[in-house]
Parts: sequence; structure tokens; C-alpha cells
Amino acid sequence: MEQKNAMNTSPRPAATAAKADAQSSGGASLFSVLVIILAFILSVVVYKFVLGDASHFQGGNNENNPNPGDYLGVVFKGGFIVPVLMTMLLCVITFSIERMLTISKAKGSRSIEAFVRTIRQKLNTNDITGALAACDQQKGSVANVVKAGLLKYNEMGRDRSMPTDQRVLAIQKEIEESTALELPMLEKNLVIISTLASIATLVGLLGTVFGMIRAFAALAQAGTPDAVALANGISEALINTALGIGTSALAIVAYNYFTSKIDELTYSIDEAGFSIIQTFASQHGNSTAAQTA
Repeated sequence: MEQKNAMNTSPRPAATAAKADAQSSGGASLFSVLVIILAFILSVVVYKFVLGDASHFQGGNNENNPNPGDYLGVVFKGGFIVPVLMTMLLCVITFSIERMLTISKAKGSRSIEAFVRTIRQKLNTNDITGALAACDQQKGSVANVVKAGLLKYNEMGRDRSMPTDQRVLAIQKEIEESTALELPMLEKNLVIISTLASIATLVGLLGTVFGMIRAFAALAQAGTPDAVALANGISEALINTALGIGTSALAIVAYNYFTSKIDELTYSIDEAGFSIIQTFASQHGNSTAAQTA
């Protein structure tokens, strides 16, 4: 009767976790869309009313050259590509802050290295209760995976109907499934950052092309070239190049940084999971051999 109840209730946590993960994914997608839209609106407002303010230009007209040393007016002369590049820059900054907070929360309340060391020490003394208490104290994604493995450890330790190797495989499967539920949360929005790293330079180059077209069009005029149009075209080309390269560089640095942090968390999970499996195999493998003898 107890086995039947266990079979009826065991799928519920996994189903609940899958449902929660799906809801989290939908929430993250909505968050990403809202960030992009709000960043674009803010960029357009800043471009029109801050960078394009008449006080930054000679004669109080934003169609003229910027005042000497007024870099806000210089950026405005980058043209209509500037708000797009500003949107990308704001998105990189926002998603980087969001990823930093998420990964920091996933680590838990203290150092990951110290937590894994504590788990290994508890396992070496076969103190599973103490290891579970350490997980509750640590919290975060790594602690969640380790706790799931430890709970399965206790369950398999009480189950004498299965061979040791099958029980070890069950623990390993539980750790892998818990990891598969936790990792997507850590990797969300990294695709957006990597995409921005690739296209920011291209968008900047597109603005550069438009600026050079404008500059050469000014030179191609009959008679005296339009010096103002020529200067505006060159400014548009240089400003877009600078914004595109800067945004791309920041996105690349952020992506590589967060990828390395996620790899660190994954390695910690693997290390703790290996310790759990090895401890179970040594403890219960020896007891099974003793019973057989």
C-alpha cells in the first residue's frame, strides 16, 4: 500500500517543477520584450529631446553644427541609427544586470566552493541529515540540485528491492533531471546578449555607410561642396561606428563573463553529484557485499 502511494505521488514534484519552469520561461520572454520596447522608447526620447536640444547647436538650430566641445550635439549628428544603437546598449546593460542578480541568487547565501566542501565532508561521515540542512541554509540552484540528489539518496537507501547499480543510476538520473530544470533559468537572455554582440557592429557599420553616402553626396555637388552636409555625414559615420563597436564589445565581455559563471555553477553541481553517487555506491555496495557473504 505504501509503495502504491509512493508511485502515485512521485510524479507530482517533477510535474510541478516543469509547470513552474514553463511559467518562468513565459515570464522571462515577456520581460525581455518589455525591456526592448521600453529601451527603444527611452532612446528615442533621449535622442530627440536631450541630444537634439537646440542649446547644443550653433544658432539654436539642431540642423547646424554642434557647439565646440558639445559632445551631446555630436552624438545627435549620428543620425536615425543612433536611437537603435542606444536601444541595444541599454538592453545589454539591463540584461547584464538581470543576469548578474539571477546568477548571484543561484549561487546561494555563501561561497559555492565552501558549500560543496561542506557537502563532501557531510557525505564522508554519512551525515545526510546535516547535508540536507546545509542545502536548506545555502539555497539557490546548486543547493536545489544537491538537495534533490540527497533526497533520492535517502529514498534509495531505504529501498532494498533494487540492486545497488540500479539505485545509483536512479540517483544519477534525479540529479540530471534537477540540473536540467535549473540550468535554463541561468541561461535565459544570454541569447539576446550574444545576438546584440553580433549585430551591434553591423548596425553601426550600416550607420557608417549612410553617413559616408551623405558625405560623398555633399562632395558631388556642382561648384562649392556643402561643408555643413559634409561635416554632418562624416559625424554620422564616425558616431555610429563608435557606438556599434562599443556596444558590441560590452556585450561580448558580458556574455563571456556570465558563461564562465554558469560553467562554474555547473562544475560545482557535477562535483557535488559525483560525491553523492560515489558515497552511495561505497556505502551500500559494501553493505550488499557483506549481506551476500
